[in-house]
Amino acid sequence: MAQSGVAFGTSGARGEVVAMTDRICFAYTAGFLQHLRDQGEFASGKRVALAGDLRPSTPRILAACAEAVRSLGGEPVFCGYVPTPALAAYAFAQGIPSLMVTGSHIPDDRNGIKFYRCAGEVLKDDEAGITGQVVSLDPALFGADDQLLAPAPLPPITDVTAAYLARYVDFFGADALSGLTIGVYQHSAVGRDVLVQIVEGLGGAALVLGRSEKFIPVDTEAVRPEDIAAARDWAAELHTDAIISTDGDSDRPLLANEAGEWLRGDRLGILCAQAIGADHVVTPVSSNTALELTGQFAHVARTRIGSPYVIAVMNAALAAGGTRVCGYEANGGFLLGSDIVQDGKVLTALPTRDAVLPILAALVASRGAGGLIALEAALPARVTYSDRIQAFPPADSKRLFAHLQDGDAAVRDARLAGYFAGEHGGLASVDLTDGIRMTMADGVVVHLRGSGNAPELRCYTEAGDAAEAAAANAAALRTVLDRVLAAA
Repeated sequence: MAQSGVAFGTSGARGEVVAMTDRICFAYTAGFLQHLRDQGEFASGKRVALAGDLRPSTPRILAACAEAVRSLGGEPVFCGYVPTPALAAYAFAQGIPSLMVTGSHIPDDRNGIKFYRCAGEVLKDDEAGITGQVVSLDPALFGADDQLLAPAPLPPITDVTAAYLARYVDFFGADALSGLTIGVYQHSAVGRDVLVQIVEGLGGAALVLGRSEKFIPVDTEAVRPEDIAAARDWAAELHTDAIISTDGDSDRPLLANEAGEWLRGDRLGILCAQAIGADHVVTPVSSNTALELTGQFAHVARTRIGSPYVIAVMNAALAAGGTRVCGYEANGGFLLGSDIVQDGKVLTALPTRDAVLPILAALVASRGAGGLIALEAALPARVTYSDRIQAFPPADSKRLFAHLQDGDAAVRDARLAGYFAGEHGGLASVDLTDGIRMTMADGVVVHLRGSGNAPELRCYTEAGDAAEAAAANAAALRTVLDRVLAAA
């Protein structure tokens, strides 16, 4: 880890492709399996499921991971290039470890490996156990460039998408989307063809849009201007009832309404929680506060940003007797903590980010609400907006937050107010759960934090309307660049 610069982030390793050599990927996989062996979840002869996204570097990294599985006596099960939640659903059902080679939404000069235990994601408690492993590497396997000298071919593909498709067709019904025309923005998402199959399996008409053989880094929290424009154009030209898409590994959703406007992921999460009748909802502190304002959920909990934190609180809710437990992130990825029974049909728990459930739940609910625009309009009028400063080194992020938080609470708040609250009537409160989340006197929220998986500074804002949220976001990032960094 120290030599390569490939860090252990949310649920796994992530770094630049040039740094993710076969030796490094082999070592991370071996450390993961050795940790599971210590936990009684892995032994020689046990199967380990592997899958990947459509980045050019993914096949090579998969081969290195498979070699590590074999070196510890395991049997690699190659599930192909499929959505992360499809791999997870298969592995959880089989009770076997799994790993997904993906960089999610970030550009393809980076990649990563996400690890899963036999029944759920690797959590923060597992991180020290994995990264603290002493791994022995056979030098005869690697060349001077740290790449495998003779990588073995991956095994024949084990199909996991059929079960993933059946999961939703069986629950929602083969006519759930009948009469609807759904655009499927495919770009380079690994689940692009699965989305078409799901729409058609539920009786809808799928229109394939924007397929690309070159990797496109679609971030569901910071949708690119060209994707905003494309959705509006497609909706106007094709008269779609909705447009759907995902990020690169298809665990974070994108859903556009009849006008081609992309719904925010944290608003979509609320709609999905409503649709399944959740009694416990867990979401990070950055998510839209319309969740609480609906008054529809018996228990709401806020966490740090990252699925491991959401899952930990979901697990606590289940232990406390929660029967309809779910979570979601601001990116829209929805985590189902408990089985959901509706009309005699069961949707089994899937405690990892999933893009399909929130998309389908909202589409089905919209049919009785007069469409997606009307469905979302019924939520409290709180609008979130997010943007980022890219190529923002972690050292700059550390320096920035150290400066902003220096001193006691009174000194800190006065400094924050001087930078950010001038146009908002003052600073009402500060939340340091994850980064710095400031609520202003006029109700505007400004939240700054460093990204956990990319060299970026993220800014989330919330206000009563879209224009105000966007303006507050631009002003906050401009303040960071023009004033805060210079003083830090």
